[in-house]
Amino acid sequence: MNHLQQEIRRRRTFAIISHPDAGKTTLTEKLLVLGGAIRTAGAVKSRKAEKFATSDWMELEKKRGISVTSSVMQFEYAGYKINILDTPGHQDFSEDTYRTLMAVDSVVMIIDAAKGVEPQTIKLFKVCRDRGIPIFTFINKLDRQGKEPLELFEEIEDVLGIETYPINYPIGMGQSFRGVYDRVEHKIEWYNDKRERQVQQLGEVEELGDILKKTVDDYTLRQLEENLLLLDEAGSTFDFESVESGKQTPVFFGSAISSFGIPTFLEHYLKMAPDPQPRQSSGGLVSPDDDGFSGFIFKIQANMNPSHRDRIAFLRICSGRFEKGMTVYLDRTGKQLKLAQPQQFFADSRELIDEAYPGDIVGLYDTGFYQIGDTVCDSRDTFNFGALPQFAPEHFAKVRAKNAMKQKHFLKGVSQLAQEGAIQVYKTPFEETILGVVGTLQFDVFVYRMQAEYGVDLDIEHMPHQVAKWIAKREDAEALRRNSNNLVVTDYKDRPVIIFENDFSLRWFQQKHPDVELRDSSHNM
Repeated sequence: MNHLQQEIRRRRTFAIISHPDAGKTTLTEKLLVLGGAIRTAGAVKSRKAEKFATSDWMELEKKRGISVTSSVMQFEYAGYKINILDTPGHQDFSEDTYRTLMAVDSVVMIIDAAKGVEPQTIKLFKVCRDRGIPIFTFINKLDRQGKEPLELFEEIEDVLGIETYPINYPIGMGQSFRGVYDRVEHKIEWYNDKRERQVQQLGEVEELGDILKKTVDDYTLRQLEENLLLLDEAGSTFDFESVESGKQTPVFFGSAISSFGIPTFLEHYLKMAPDPQPRQSSGGLVSPDDDGFSGFIFKIQANMNPSHRDRIAFLRICSGRFEKGMTVYLDRTGKQLKLAQPQQFFADSRELIDEAYPGDIVGLYDTGFYQIGDTVCDSRDTFNFGALPQFAPEHFAKVRAKNAMKQKHFLKGVSQLAQEGAIQVYKTPFEETILGVVGTLQFDVFVYRMQAEYGVDLDIEHMPHQVAKWIAKREDAEALRRNSNNLVVTDYKDRPVIIFENDFSLRWFQQKHPDVELRDSSHNM
């Protein structure tokens, strides 16, 4: 193996997805403590405890006490280089959250043992499943009373449609929680209040009952033995190919707040999870160990420091070696660019770097060159990884400039913010501007930035609509436009979109027009 292949082999790039309050911040933090990236838990603040250490993040974030800045964190553990991409929580849930999932090779899904599968998890999971990427499940908060493990497996399989394979299994729960039994390596990991890791290797599975008799009550032991037997006889068999294609999820149990089960989870994850994978491009399959450098922009973060207005473009490296100061070509324009001040991130601090490899995420200063989905290559003979899909918004509003004299600035601002991916913009046949967003916070950010950056005050009229679908065939769109009951608009790339008030009106439409093909995203259109 050459040096490039060795570096690729030790990379793992993943995102953590969960419903708010399932324990995402805590798990992230404990992984970083394990990797020595932070010394004490509490250094990665959840939104509630945010301290504003930097002066240049946008005012709106400070007022709201939210954060869209801690996007990428990198640390080393057991010889691996691990990149965690953050998917923001509920108040700052936006299309960025979905796009982040385009830049990872696997996903860790956290489920609260008491609440099971929750709505936001379902939305994010669907995006992962459509991409066919491996999903690892961590069932959290075992030190509290929650649903029975078998009930949780059934819920994951029924609601998400993915097969489960528990790698370990809890011994008790809540007050009676004693630890987990590792079904793969036949060992017990004991839970204790001192947060010390205590692992006991078993010679035979039969030993389990003899050892546990001394520490758990008869009911807990009997249930555990019955459930383990049931899983062995009637449960799924572990299938590595199914895991790789996102059809089976390995399941782990633990308690992030008390650091229990996290080293075990991380060690199994690192062995099972894929290193950076080849990606399809307009020029064919691009392998990470190709000599030519390539990558794509999946997120643009505007810090809105009023004195510099710096924007950072987040680049996922797909192939070759990245070097500071290297010259690349932007596929969309053919222009040559020099990557002068590349950065890597840790929470809200950044470090300049000299080199990076496939799987790594690099921040590039952006003076307006980049758009979301752009591909950069180190050869003049460029190619692209295709546009990142747009995801169906759930909130809509009509906007216009309060002052008609500012119309030119209004159109410029709307166009630039649409390119940046901050919002989705639609036009009605009467040239009205409709905004579509995944999370309502995006409206506030849009209003704030139009005022701060373009000097335009807005009138915003919220609409009752909740569902948008792309119309696959243009001729269908033309026919539907003739009926004034249908709100048919076009997106910023002039693709037809139909907007419904709710799921009921969507279903009614589909019954009346069974031949019209509607899509959830603009992928492959």
